[in-house]
Amino acid sequence: MRSVLAGLLALLALVPVVSSAQAQVGVPEIENYINSIRTLEARFVQSNPNGSILQGTLYVRRPGRMRFQYDPPSQLKIVADGTQVTMWDPATHDFGQWPIGWTAASFLVKEPLKLSGDLTVQALNRNADGLIEATIVQTRKPQEGKVVVRFAENPMTLRGWSIIDNRGNKVDVALTQVRTGVQLADSLFRYDGPDAGQILNGNRH
Repeated sequence: MRSVLAGLLALLALVPVVSSAQAQVGVPEIENYINSIRTLEARFVQSNPNGSILQGTLYVRRPGRMRFQYDPPSQLKIVADGTQVTMWDPATHDFGQWPIGWTAASFLVKEPLKLSGDLTVQALNRNADGLIEATIVQTRKPQEGKVVVRFAENPMTLRGWSIIDNRGNKVDVALTQVRTGVQLADSLFRYDGPDAGQILNGNRH
């Protein structure tokens, strides 16, 4: 599970840069679309390499704030508060905190998103379902994995992403019921689990 979560969080840092476009939608359109989002709410289905499937609700407030709210019985928490991402899974006692810029889904919350810099859009194509897929890698370390972000057109809508690590393990996230411009409570973006000190001291409740 730790590797799955690390892979998911690894998606929260990729910021695309260059495109070999083979689709009508180009990198500028993707950049403009993401930058136009102030808040977003969507249902998600997460498919993990071990065959497990988790569902929940994704909340985004740009800049820097995001929450993956998993449905019961999962107790997993993943919250970005504007500065760092915190992950806590009471079932496995896995705990981690990272600067938000180190995580893979930061393309959703970086302000502004500029498609130049440390990452490269390796390919921009249309898949069999008619969705635009932007394949993103680290410019200097493309062998360390990639993220494939999917968009629908007319109107342009984020539909999900896949994280593929350097060993070929893949985490798929599919979005439905995507809404933007919604009111989201501040409390959604505050980590509401035990802090690192409590966990290290054995108080995991």
